[in-house]
Amino acid sequence: MTDARVIVVGAGVMGAATAWQLGRRGIPTILLEQFRVGHDRGASHGTSRNFNVSYGDAGYLAWLREARVLWRVLEHEVRAPLITRTGIVSHGSGLDLVALTTAVRAGGFDARLLDVREAQRRWPGFRFETPVLHTHEAGRIDADAAVRGFVAAARATAVEVREGVRVASVSADERGASVVLRDEEGERTLTAERVVVTAGAWTRGLLPESIALPPLRVTQEQPAFFAPIAPAEETWPGFNHIADSSGETGWFPTGVYGMATPGLGIKAGWHAAGPVVDPDERSFVPDPSLTEALRRYAREWLPGVDADRFSEVTCTYTSTPDASFVLERFDRVVVGAGFSGHGFKFAPVIGRILADLAELG
Repeated sequence: MTDARVIVVGAGVMGAATAWQLGRRGIPTILLEQFRVGHDRGASHGTSRNFNVSYGDAGYLAWLREARVLWRVLEHEVRAPLITRTGIVSHGSGLDLVALTTAVRAGGFDARLLDVREAQRRWPGFRFETPVLHTHEAGRIDADAAVRGFVAAARATAVEVREGVRVASVSADERGASVVLRDEEGERTLTAERVVVTAGAWTRGLLPESIALPPLRVTQEQPAFFAPIAPAEETWPGFNHIADSSGETGWFPTGVYGMATPGLGIKAGWHAAGPVVDPDERSFVPDPSLTEALRRYAREWLPGVDADRFSEVTCTYTSTPDASFVLERFDRVVVGAGFSGHGFKFAPVIGRILADLAELG
């Protein structure tokens, strides 16, 4: 006899969303978290993520249409707002803004291309060098509230949530799947018909080598929150600034993203620029060179903030070589991984897809 039909390993946003989907279908599920729900050691914590719809890929845009609906379903179930519509502005010489505008419109979202003068008039906290794509239906997700919401909604469907439980390994054979738990009391095993692994930076270490995944690169990232010069965070849209390798933006390590974060300031961060780390050994100390580069960015491109007044946080990215997600079933083991710093907005859809894979006969 198994302990559950499905065991989900990892209660970050993807595992919590998967458990929510499974629970809504009446599937007996155990959700395991090695720390506590909402911990700050992985990729899902914090209070702000962009609900960015500026994708050129039709598949991602279809997922975003579905995600928009499912986020509202979750908000209804937990009776709390999770997404605030702020709009997002995308700019920079590294973007084909005309093609991107066309793709976003074709994908079902409103998109308007503004010239530099109009964009500067509307959002004086930024400096723009190119036309600006404005997607007013985009917004900001409260990440911490979203994780708590998925877990609370899953619990309401009788999903069992176990915190402080470290999984040492996952395995499967023709009879079923199992996870080995390891703590100060020793080792014990839980069994299920399926195991879903959504363990972020810890994913590769839990799986047998026979499960072939693309390379998963784990990095420590370090966005900062800058104090706005005028206390008007509610007027700031989210933003993406993608430069090319020439001109006055040629020094950028990578593209920049950000958004106003109530109570903390204007968030800005390099996308996937941090050092490779072991998730169990990282220092949580920001890289000074990336800090200084981000302060330079704020001085040059965010005239609406004080580049000398800021605080930093760290998190992990687990990235694939092409930034595509791993959503695969390997017999009785389902893997969701490699969300590459842009997966959070898709979480309810990812949960639906992983639950579908776990349900297949």
